[in-house]
Amino acid sequence: MIPTGVGIIIFGLILLICILYTRSGKQPFIRHISGLDAINEAIGRATEMGRSMLYITGTGSIRGMATIASMNILSQVARTSAEYNTMLSIPCNDPVVMNIGREVVQNAHLDAGHPETYHQEDIYFVAEEQFAYAAAVDGIIMRDKPATIFYMGSFLAESLIFSEVGNSVGALQIAGTDSITQLPFFIATCDYTLMGEELYAASAYLSKEPLLLGSLKGQDWGKLLIIAVILVGVIMQLLGFSWFIDLFSGR
Repeated sequence: MIPTGVGIIIFGLILLICILYTRSGKQPFIRHISGLDAINEAIGRATEMGRSMLYITGTGSIRGMATIASMNILSQVARTSAEYNTMLSIPCNDPVVMNIGREVVQNAHLDAGHPETYHQEDIYFVAEEQFAYAAAVDGIIMRDKPATIFYMGSFLAESLIFSEVGNSVGALQIAGTDSITQLPFFIATCDYTLMGEELYAASAYLSKEPLLLGSLKGQDWGKLLIIAVILVGVIMQLLGFSWFIDLFSGR
């Protein structure tokens, strides 16, 4: 129990230090994520073409981490689309996700100073069944021919169905998911793809909120510390010093 307690204290201190560092006004280094840098470009493209945008939240429930991360990205996308007065359509396959999406988009329009551009009917429920939802979204893509499509959340076999149809209408597509099995399909068919933790880091990257940036950097330093401890443990074991491993095994 002692190593676990010490580890919790160390990680807590790392997070606290990183948050205080960012709150002091200093900007930590965050590597560029091309998919997130392209969001403004994608919204601007839709505005210039006079066409709508489509935001797909995936087939996961609101309890999923990917769906929560998707809502954070949706907030930034909706705010920028409100500033540009560009239509953003969000078909959902879960009523709870739909209602939360409506709240997120409404708040984004308020933050942008354009509450009059919010239309509740732009965020709507389609179908709960996986392939019924996929067929409905494909129909929307074919009819509306959106200039930009965002795929952010948890996806299954419908990922390739979505992105192939989106590709056929010439949409600029940005995808993000933690579904490892679906990443190859998004990489092959989309212009930009956020992979794994890039999706989770998006809210901090886009908002530049000190608390989120500090937490993000704290997690990175924590992972680096874990890697260092593992490497030291391997070297110590190879040299015949088992006390270091015993320290963590509780023996």
